[in-house]
Amino acid sequence: MAIVLRFVDKYGFIKERFFDIVPVSDTTSATLKEEICIVLSRHNLSVQNIRGQGYNGASNMHGEWTGLQVLFLHDCHFAYYVHCFAHRLQLALVAIAREVIPVAQFFSYLALTVNLCSSSCKRHDQLKVAQAEEIAAKLAIDEVETGKGKNQVRTLKRARDTQWGSHLGSISSLINMFAATCSALSDVINDGTTSTQRADADGVYDKITSFEFVFILHLMRDIMGTTNDLCQALQYIPDLSARYTSGRGHACHQRDHITIEHHFRVDIFIIICDSQLQELNNRLKEVVMELLILSSALDPRDEYISTVTTERAFSAMKIVKTRLRNMMEDDFLSSYLLTYVEKDIARDFDVDSIIDAFYIMKERRAQL
Repeated sequence: MAIVLRFVDKYGFIKERFFDIVPVSDTTSATLKEEICIVLSRHNLSVQNIRGQGYNGASNMHGEWTGLQVLFLHDCHFAYYVHCFAHRLQLALVAIAREVIPVAQFFSYLALTVNLCSSSCKRHDQLKVAQAEEIAAKLAIDEVETGKGKNQVRTLKRARDTQWGSHLGSISSLINMFAATCSALSDVINDGTTSTQRADADGVYDKITSFEFVFILHLMRDIMGTTNDLCQALQYIPDLSARYTSGRGHACHQRDHITIEHHFRVDIFIIICDSQLQELNNRLKEVVMELLILSSALDPRDEYISTVTTERAFSAMKIVKTRLRNMMEDDFLSSYLLTYVEKDIARDFDVDSIIDAFYIMKERRAQL
C-alpha cells in the first residue's frame, strides 16, 4: 500500500509528497486503517488533523458502511472523502460506453485477449518474439523511425477499474501490438495444450480481426484520448473556495477579495462568453442572419456564402510568391495563381493549343 500526503506548507502552498509504502497481509478496510495509523503515529502525525482522504475507488475504500473512508470519518469528522475526479471521469465514460452492447462486448474481448496472451511465461515470450520480428521487418523497409527509446518491445496492458488511464493504455497497447497479438493467438490456436485454450484463442482471433472490433478499438482510443488531457488537468484542480491570488503576489496586496472559483467563473469564463457573443452580434447583423436563413434552402456543397476560394488564393500566394520569386510581375502572378488555385480547370487545358497560341504571338526563330 502506497501512502501519499497532501499538505499546506508554511507559505500557504499545497504540496503533495510520496510518504511511505507499506506491505499488508490483506486489503480489508480495518487492516489498511491500522497500517496507516501506525505509519502516521511513527511520524507524530495525528489522525485528528486529517482534512481529506482519497483512494482508488475500490469498494473496500469508498464503501459507505465499512469502507476505509468511513472508518477514518468515525475518528475525524473533517476527513472528507473525495474520489479522484480523473478516475470518476474515466469510469463514467467506460460505464456509459458499456451501455452499448457492442462496446461492452469489445471490452470483454479486450480483457480476454490480454489474458490469453499474457497468462503464462511461454505465451508472453511468444508475444515478445512476434513483436520483435515485426519491428525488425518494419525497420528493414524504413517504415518506422529509429532513435533512442523508440521501437521497444512492450506488453499488453490490462484495463482496471481501480486505475484511471488504464483503459486508454490497454486500448493503445493493443493497437500498437495488433499484428504481434494476432501472431501470438495463431500460435495458441496451433500449439495450445488443451482444446479449450485452442477454442478460446480461435474465438478471440476471429473477434478481434473483425471490422466491428477494429472500428470500436479506434473509436474508443479517440474518445478516451480526447478526455485524457482533461483527466490530467483534473489531477491539479485547486481548492475553488480558497482566496484567489494573482500571479506571484500575496493576497494581502490585492484590493478585491475573491475566491478562485469566482475568478475562473466570472473574470474568465463569463467574460469570454460575453465577448464572443458581442463579436458574433457585431459581425452577424440582422441582414446577414436573414441572408443565412434564406440561403439554407440552397445546396451547402456549392459554398454559397463562403470565402474559402479567396482564402485559398491568399494561401497559394504565399507558396507561389516566395522570397526568391519576389520580382514576379503582377500579370504573371495572376495567371500562375489562376492555374494553381483552379487545378480542376487547368487539368483540362490542351497543352498543344497553348503552344500554338504562344507560337503565333510573334515570329520565332525556333520551331516550338
